[in-house]
Amino acid sequence: MNYNHLRYFSVLAELEHYTLAAARLEISQPSLSSAIRNLENELGVELFEKVGRNIRLTEQGRFFQKRVDAVMEELNAATEALKVSQEKAPIIIRLGFVSGSLEGAVAREIAATLQENTRCLFHITEGSAKDLMDLLHQEKLDMAIVDVTVRDRSLHFRKLRQRDFCVALPEGHPLAERKSLKVADLAGCVQIGFSHSMDKSFEDWASHPEIRQNFLCQVNTVSSALALVKAHVGVTILPSEVVSPTEGVTFLPLENRHQALYLCIVYDRWLEPTVWDFAEHLVKRLRKLS
Repeated sequence: MNYNHLRYFSVLAELEHYTLAAARLEISQPSLSSAIRNLENELGVELFEKVGRNIRLTEQGRFFQKRVDAVMEELNAATEALKVSQEKAPIIIRLGFVSGSLEGAVAREIAATLQENTRCLFHITEGSAKDLMDLLHQEKLDMAIVDVTVRDRSLHFRKLRQRDFCVALPEGHPLAERKSLKVADLAGCVQIGFSHSMDKSFEDWASHPEIRQNFLCQVNTVSSALALVKAHVGVTILPSEVVSPTEGVTFLPLENRHQALYLCIVYDRWLEPTVWDFAEHLVKRLRKLS
């Protein structure tokens, strides 16, 4: 059923005068007559009857008018609500990130966006690359910063930058006096890994397969890993950007190990312009730092 036909009927039912109704609707009288005739044909009833040179609603027309007016009132209210929400409702940016990738430039870009647009809110999720990609497919995230790519044509990966790694050791560890470490130096160390449900997490990627690794426990976040290091449970490999002075923990650079970070989004998914702007600014900011 044509929305305009219902709108025309509502006005004509109120005025019961074709000339006045056409003027209010800003259409020609023949166009109004044609629309009402089409509506009556679709319904199979007469909505108006002629009374001399005027018209008036039939009994069926009065019944229909009550229902149509109620529907039009609801539609008008919904239209106004949409207009208000477009101007005042928060714009939520749902961002996922792998451990250690929310530091530095990413955090500053979030802060800049919040300062420039007071309607923006961020929902931020930390997890493995695989988990984040699953959330993208489920439309629970708008974008994610990941450390691996996959052969999935529904996903688009844009390289952000390279990141380096370091080793976190408890104070007093035999290796803590070194200036830097190699992966081979950790062969005899108990290590704390990350329980990322993906084929290749960053500590796996940063290691030689021929070097035996002794993972004693696995965690989900950097803060958990550092707490265990501080408690002398073992050592862990972390992205360099998460390093900050931590009591009881020594950080040493890991030689010759780098990894790319990517911004992952879903192809052909509509997002708010503000969300797309954030993604573009994030890519530009991080690429400048590469």
